[in-house]
Amino acid sequence: MDDLLAQLRAGLPGEALITDPDITASYAHDMASFCEAGTPAVVVLPRSVEQVQHVMRTATALRVPVVPQGARTGLSGAANASDGCIVLSLLKMDRILEINPVDRIAVVEPGVVNATLSRAVGEQGLYYPPDPSSWETCTIGGNIGTASGGLCCVKYGVTAEYVLGLDVVLADGRLLTTGRRTAKGVAGYDLTRLFVGSEGSLGIVVRAVLALRPQPPRQLVLAAEFGSATAACDAICRIMESGHTPSLLELMDRTTVRAVNAMANMGLPDTTEALLLAAFDTHDPGADLAAVGLLCEAAGATEVVPAEDTAESELLLQARRLALPALETVKGTTMIDDVCVPRSRLGDLLEGIERIGEKYGLTIGVCAHAGDGNTHPTVCFDAADPDESRRARESFNEIMALGLELGGTITGEHGVGVLKKEWLARELGPVGVELQRGIKQTFDPLGLLNPGKLF
Repeated sequence: MDDLLAQLRAGLPGEALITDPDITASYAHDMASFCEAGTPAVVVLPRSVEQVQHVMRTATALRVPVVPQGARTGLSGAANASDGCIVLSLLKMDRILEINPVDRIAVVEPGVVNATLSRAVGEQGLYYPPDPSSWETCTIGGNIGTASGGLCCVKYGVTAEYVLGLDVVLADGRLLTTGRRTAKGVAGYDLTRLFVGSEGSLGIVVRAVLALRPQPPRQLVLAAEFGSATAACDAICRIMESGHTPSLLELMDRTTVRAVNAMANMGLPDTTEALLLAAFDTHDPGADLAAVGLLCEAAGATEVVPAEDTAESELLLQARRLALPALETVKGTTMIDDVCVPRSRLGDLLEGIERIGEKYGLTIGVCAHAGDGNTHPTVCFDAADPDESRRARESFNEIMALGLELGGTITGEHGVGVLKKEWLARELGPVGVELQRGIKQTFDPLGLLNPGKLF
């Protein structure tokens, strides 16, 4: 420990090092349930690429594991510390280095908060689409590490589609530049995409070149109430099959709707079994909403309410934004899953989750990025009750198994981390796991970067 601190101090200012155990403990884990976390030896908060390189050279020389972190808003344990590790928090590297309206790119450091970037590019008539629910606090580096999604993915896609290039500090301290600043580029293997979603296991992202879009018109939202989740899923299929491209298509089941009502008095009818929110940011959103409203009615919607302006739209979206906080009030603890299935199997997944909840005697609410088939089944349980905690974990596993059975994936945007390691192996199969471990070995032969994650 003394040798580690001495070598770190040789290349870092004193304020970049935290050794107080009461403070370092607060960096030990992210927001995931049921994920083990160790005790870090030290927390380092660098402000420059050179300081990150110094940390990695020191870690390699002394064979000390390094766990990179952003804002720790993740839900898979990917940012959890291991015993004796260096926690490398990139929050202080928070500069927007460039916004280029001609090339439509932004160049940023990893600690830039998603919402901060979105507002900054918006001032220049540009748009950075990826918008995780934690966008007010989560960082671009964390978004890249976990390949984050968000509410607008149904139209605009996920983080991976906006990362053009990266500067990455490798395990031995070398600096690698990948990708490009140009609109096109196919030179060599796409290493940029390889780092997106790698959860800090291949290198430390210290700079990113991000694609931007022109700022779209303000979106308008429609809310459709249904007497069953099956009818709501039928409406989703009709909307997508008809060629519509909503900027948002979100689903809340009855458990979630009632939890939101109880917490915020939103005034949603108690008879609502499923609430579908659709939005368009086109030049004539009213016409698009009218067409989608007819499709919802054809699928059995009991009421369709289109917003007349952006203020009403924001009011409707508030219910969706409150979904997870509201479900946390049901039992005090939640375990949030992240299963993605083909849109055509969304109804089967919701029916299966309801059966699983009944089997284990648990409340499981579902909110979903329905246009992507990406669901967030949220198991509500009492963490102080060992039997209920066991049933929560078992129900979580059954939901993931169901997702794979329906042709889906164990994670659409939250990542694998610690929480889903065994399930990643099931999804990839032995050949896939062997090749991915080989890639890890190439980039990190000593196994120092975020050990224990993914595999």
